[in-house]
Amino acid sequence: MKAVLMEGFGGVEVLKTGEVEKPVPGDGQVLVKVFATSINRPDLVQREGKYPPPPGDSEILGLEVAGIIETVGTGVTGWKIGDRVMSLVGGGGYAEFAVAYASHLMLIPESMSFEEAACVCESYITAFLNVFMIGEFRDSQTAILHGGGGGVNTAAVQLCRALTPSSKLLVTASPEKMERVKELGADFLINFHETPDFTEVVKEYTNKKGVDLILDHVGAKYLAPNMNSLGYKGRLVIIGVISGIKAELNLALMMVKRQQIIGSVLRSRPVPEKGEIVAEFTRRALPKFADRTIVPIIEKVFSIDQVAEAHRMMEEDKHFGKIVLRIQP
Repeated sequence: MKAVLMEGFGGVEVLKTGEVEKPVPGDGQVLVKVFATSINRPDLVQREGKYPPPPGDSEILGLEVAGIIETVGTGVTGWKIGDRVMSLVGGGGYAEFAVAYASHLMLIPESMSFEEAACVCESYITAFLNVFMIGEFRDSQTAILHGGGGGVNTAAVQLCRALTPSSKLLVTASPEKMERVKELGADFLINFHETPDFTEVVKEYTNKKGVDLILDHVGAKYLAPNMNSLGYKGRLVIIGVISGIKAELNLALMMVKRQQIIGSVLRSRPVPEKGEIVAEFTRRALPKFADRTIVPIIEKVFSIDQVAEAHRMMEEDKHFGKIVLRIQP
C-alpha cells in the first residue's frame, strides 16, 4: 500500500511517499480503507522526533482516518465490511489502509463527506473531552479558548455554540484571524500580539469575576495570566506546552480561589478509556454534525503526494480550521 514515510527526523523534507505492507487487524480491530485524514500539530512534533507513537501503534504519521471498513477482525461486533467510518488511531493515518479499534469507530453521517469526517476525531474529540468531560463546562459559563483559528480552537468554539449556546467565549487570536473567529461565534477577541498578558482585559470583561474554564495549549508563557484570569473554582486544562514547560505558580492564589490545573493528552490514553470518550462524543456531539449544526472548517485539501506542502502550511500557521490529506485519488 502507499503511505507517507519518513527518512529520519527533521523538517518537511524527510516526508516521502512509498510502499509498505498493508496492516492486518488484530482482535477487536478493523482495517479501514482510508479516503482522507488530516494534519494535526502532534504530527509535526512526531516528524521532528519528539513525539513517538504509543507502543504497538504504527510508526506512520496520522491520528485520525475516514474511510470504509475493508476487513473486520476477530471479536468485532456491530460493524461490517463497507461501513463508512471515522476513527481515532494511534498512528498510521497517512496511508491507504489503517488499523483502528472497533470501539473507536463512529459511523460517518450521510450528510458528511470523507474530507469533513477526516477533521472530526482528533480536534473535535480533543475539544469535547477537555472542555466538557474534563472541564465540565456548562451553559451560561464563561471560557477562554486559546489559539483562535487552529483546529482544536475552532472545534471548541463550534461545540460550545452548539452544546452551550448561552455560554460566553473569549478567544485569543492573531490579528489576521480575529474576524473569522468572531464570525464563528466568539463573544470577545483578544489580540495576543498586542496583549500577551490578558489579565486586565479579562477582568474588565467579566466584571472582575474571572472565567470558569481555560483551554490552553501554550503552556509556561500563559500560566500566570491564565491563573489570574480564572475565577472562583475555575479550571485550567492544559493540552499543550508550545511556549515551554516551566513557570512559577502562585499557590496561595490557587488555594484561596480553589482553582484547578488539569493536564490532559488523548493519544496515550488506554484503548478502553478512549472508547468511552468516543462513545460519549457519539452520544452528545455527533448528532450536531449529522444535522449540519456543526460543519468542519477545512482550509485546504491536499493529495497524499503534497504532504510536505500540507505540513508547511501548518508550520507557517496560515490555516483556519483543518488541513486535510486526501489519500484515495
